[in-house]
Amino acid sequence: MDKKNLPLTLFLIAAFISFLFSVFLWFFVDKDSGLFVGIWVPSILSLAGATRRS
Repeated sequence: MDKKNLPLTLFLIAAFISFLFSVFLWFFVDKDSGLFVGIWVPSILSLAGATRRS
């Protein structure tokens, strides 16, 4: 793995874990909590895009 792509990879992993956690919360805990965590996914991906260098 290239060190240049490591931050992007970490952001994608964080977004995927957030997605899985939101699905878990939606079905097994509380739908409102699942929605709250679910909106983290686009926020994490936006942060990844904003911090990406050309």
